[in-house]
Amino acid sequence: MDYVPECCRKPVLLLGCGNILFGDDGFGPAVVEYLQENYKLPETVWVMNVGTSVREILFDLILSEVRPRQLIVIDALNMGKRPGELFEISVEDIPENKIADFSLHQFPTSNLLKELQELCRVKVTILTAQVESIPEEVRPGLSKPLTDSLPRACELILEKIKSSQSLSMETIESPERKPECTEQERKTI
Repeated sequence: MDYVPECCRKPVLLLGCGNILFGDDGFGPAVVEYLQENYKLPETVWVMNVGTSVREILFDLILSEVRPRQLIVIDALNMGKRPGELFEISVEDIPENKIADFSLHQFPTSNLLKELQELCRVKVTILTAQVESIPEEVRPGLSKPLTDSLPRACELILEKIKSSQSLSMETIESPERKPECTEQERKTI
């Protein structure tokens, strides 16, 4: 087998998405940083701050012979909720203004996430936070409501990891290989 990146070999992959230069849009990277600084994750989890490069990682996952069983995407959205409110959305519920965005960031392309979920049988979880605002000009730093939601976001992520593994994190000894796409599924990708 050719070289397989570490992110593809772990059963759980966590991707923090967002542009840290534009206020609350940097929520995903801030969650990743907070998680790594304040929690000890099991060896079965790989955490990445992908910033505005999530598309490339998703392509790598689809094309890899080995991939995680679960993908957790962290990002910020404007869904008209209370600023800092955390909520989960399905791939199908990605807002229309994010679906077709194939540029720097905005949100992972829904088609790639659908392929991972449906064809490659990777469980995709999207955890989002309601932004207070995203500035028009460069202005790093999260708003107070999003900063205050960082610990709870990490707790929710840990709950997702525990429930997906059906074991306490301490009892997991070695990562398993991903569910393989069949040859027919690989041809459709």
